Amino acid sequence: MVQYKLFDAEFKFMSIVWDSEPIKTRTLTELCQEKLGWKRTTTYTVLRRLIERGILRNENSTVYSIVKREQVQKYESETVVEKAFNGSLPKFIAAFLNDKTLSDEEAEEIKRLIDRHKGD
Repeated sequence: MVQYKLFDAEFKFMSIVWDSEPIKTRTLTELCQEKLGWKRTTTYTVLRRLIERGILRNENSTVYSIVKREQVQKYESETVVEKAFNGSLPKFIAAFLNDKTLSDEEAEEIKRLIDRHKGD
């Protein structure tokens, strides 16, 4: 499994990129100031680190994601299931739903997902 581990601050930063890409670095620094309270230097430091890790690319002061949000979500969710529930998806779902109530729409959507991914 390819590792797309992002720390909380990196994930917030990436969310800004994913929601706005392609995005000019100037606009990115302004959004990080507005949404995260970051100084320009902090934004450029995080940007540089994510470029070095192959998660982003910067061409002519325009930032693009190489790693998509769905890839990070998949990695993070698989990591939680493996680490906390010994790879058991039913145990994860049971713990997640412990004190929650699903709407009819949510329950139907989950049933459709299960049917679509069920093996023969």
